[in-house]
Amino acid sequence: MSASLSQRSQSDQVDAVPLAVVLNPHAGRGLAMRTWPLLERALRTRRLAFDVILAHDPSAALARVHELPASQPLLAVGGDGTVSALLPALVGTGRPLGIVPLGSGNDFAGMLGLKSGDFEGALARLSSPPRPFDAVRVKTPLGSRVLVNGLGMGFDARITAKMSDAPAWLNGFGRYAWSALNGVKDLRAPDVEVVVDGDVTYAGPCTLVAVMNGTRYGGGFRISPDSDPSDGCLDVVLGKGVTRGQLLRLMGMVLRGAHLDDPRVRCWKGKDVRLRWQTPTHAHLDGDVIGEVTDLRACVEAGALQIY
Repeated sequence: MSASLSQRSQSDQVDAVPLAVVLNPHAGRGLAMRTWPLLERALRTRRLAFDVILAHDPSAALARVHELPASQPLLAVGGDGTVSALLPALVGTGRPLGIVPLGSGNDFAGMLGLKSGDFEGALARLSSPPRPFDAVRVKTPLGSRVLVNGLGMGFDARITAKMSDAPAWLNGFGRYAWSALNGVKDLRAPDVEVVVDGDVTYAGPCTLVAVMNGTRYGGGFRISPDSDPSDGCLDVVLGKGVTRGQLLRLMGMVLRGAHLDDPRVRCWKGKDVRLRWQTPTHAHLDGDVIGEVTDLRACVEAGALQIY
C-alpha cells in the first residue's frame, strides 16, 4: 500500500472536515485501484482534505464508516455495489455522499450525469450542497436490505445471475446484453400479484417486474426512464408474458426508454409495493442477486439520503 493510501492528505485545508474516500480496489475489475493516482492528484489539485478507507472487505469498510462522525462526508470510489454497501451508514443519518463512478455498471451515477473517469465532473459536485434522495427498504424471507437504485425480479434477475459467465473482456452493458441473449431460451412467465399502496394492480403471467428509485440498470438499460429519485415514490414496471421474439424487441426499446407505451408493459407509482409470485423467482437488489423468493415488499424512505 502506498503512503497516499495510509495517510491523510497533506492539504492546506487543515481545519476542514476531511472527506472519507472509500476506495473499492475490486471495482471495475481493478479500474478503481489502477486510476487512484489520477484521482488522488485531482483531489489534491482541488485542495480537498481526505482520508482513505481501502474497501477490500465491504463489511469491514462499513464498520469503519460507522465509526466516523455523522458530519463527515463520504466519497464512494467504485460502482453501484460500492454505493449500495455504504447505504446502512447513510440512510437517515444526514451524512452526505459523493460518487466517483469506476465500476462495471455505474447505473445510479449515470442517472446523475456522472461518467466513468470524469474526476473533474464528480469532484465539482462537492462544491454544491447535497440534495435529498429517496431510499428503498426491501423485505424478503431472506432478510431486509436498503437500496438506492432499485430491484428486479424474473428474467432480468436471472440474466444478472448469469453475468459471471460472460466473457471477461465485456464491460457492464456488454455483459448484461450477452447474458440476456444467452438466457432468453429459458424464458418463463409465472403468475404474479402486484399490490401497490394496498391495491391489487395486476395479477397474471409476468416475464419481469422492476421496482425502481433510479432510472436504469444493467449498465444502461433505461427500465424506468420516468423515475425521479427525489419524488417520494417508487416506479413499478412490469412486462407481461411475452414470446422470446417479443422480449428481444422490448429489450431494444428499453435501451432507448421507449417501452412504457407498449401494450405488453404496465406501469404504476406508489410508496409501498408488494410482489407475490406463484413460484420461487430470482430477485436482484441494486444488481446483487439474492436467490429465489415468492414474496417481496419494497417501501420508499423519502429524502433519506443526501447526495452531492
